[in-house]
Amino acid sequence: MAKLYYYYSAMNAGKSTALLQSAHNYRERGMKVQLFTAAIDDRYVSGTISSRIGISAEATTFNSNTDMYTLIREEHKNSTLGCILIDESQFLTKDQVEQLCDVVDELDIPVLAFGIRTDFQGELFEGSQALLAWADKLIELKTVCHCGSKATMVVRLDINGVPVKEGAQVEIGGNDRYLSVCRKHFREAVRG
Repeated sequence: MAKLYYYYSAMNAGKSTALLQSAHNYRERGMKVQLFTAAIDDRYVSGTISSRIGISAEATTFNSNTDMYTLIREEHKNSTLGCILIDESQFLTKDQVEQLCDVVDELDIPVLAFGIRTDFQGELFEGSQALLAWADKLIELKTVCHCGSKATMVVRLDINGVPVKEGAQVEIGGNDRYLSVCRKHFREAVRG
């Protein structure tokens, strides 16, 4: 029986690497996978899932208007899918997470979603909130704060490396704009 898995963490915990390894494992066993990534994430090549350790794979992009169920169902009709893997799943909408539940429940295809739990203000992303509520299995991938504690939060930095406390929830960036920290250091950063 298929399940919906949500792998979540702060930034730089190896989510994309774990996703690409999972895709490799399915393919190695002769199964077809479909990879998705958020169209908004343009840090690398659009339609590519890239890991900081240098591995990458092509992926179908999604935005807030993408009907995930219909897209996956049509691909599944053409060639049986063994698994769906989604990078940057925090950018899914609540409706898209419901569609992924339908993929699991009606099409019997496992879905592995990888994403960040909270934004730079400590608030849940819409996709993360729905996945935390509806996933069959939650898996936390861990990374560390500069103090050595588990990093669970993300701080956004300005061009001078100073923590940002306000702004749009979504602003794409990497290590130059975001820092993964423990709750204590997150609270210190946002309190200033």
